[in-house]
Amino acid sequence: MDKIKILGISGSLRKESFHTKLLKVITKMSVEGAEIETADISNLPLFNQDFETNPPEAVTAFKKKIKESDAILFVSPEYNYSVPGALKNAIDWASRPYGDNSFDGKTAAIISGSIGILGGSRMQYHLRQSFVFLNMRPLNRPEVMIPMIQDKFDASGNITDAPTKEKVEEMINALVSWTKEMKTK
Repeated sequence: MDKIKILGISGSLRKESFHTKLLKVITKMSVEGAEIETADISNLPLFNQDFETNPPEAVTAFKKKIKESDAILFVSPEYNYSVPGALKNAIDWASRPYGDNSFDGKTAAIISGSIGILGGSRMQYHLRQSFVFLNMRPLNRPEVMIPMIQDKFDASGNITDAPTKEKVEEMINALVSWTKEMKTK
């Protein structure tokens, strides 16, 4: 079987985002049977249904990246107990118009983190609700919710917390296995 193509999407637009740093670390991991790339959602305009059948080029390119991938890895903070607006906007563009859902049938995994102790858990549950309509196949375990994410990196953006790094590696390997399993069904 060819390598599993994982597309990583950060739910944060912040320049010094911990989630974008984590996604960069993940893209450098040596994962057997997988290649990992990222999609930048910062250039997507606000979703406007008037343009869903003739979307801007940034949207077309984003949808193409999703369609060419086998699995999606969402790495996102939690804003106001839910999914960040930029990530929700990206999901809306990629899943529209009805009948042209780029996420259809894709496997998915979520990593979240927060500067508090819950690690973005509420965002994960809201995002999983969207997976139902998107017809995605989420990885259920392991769940990776990183509390006190601000304490997990050094100045160069490397993960310094061994248990966090191990859990992230476990998830990526599980996503590869899950995706291979779903492709054979």
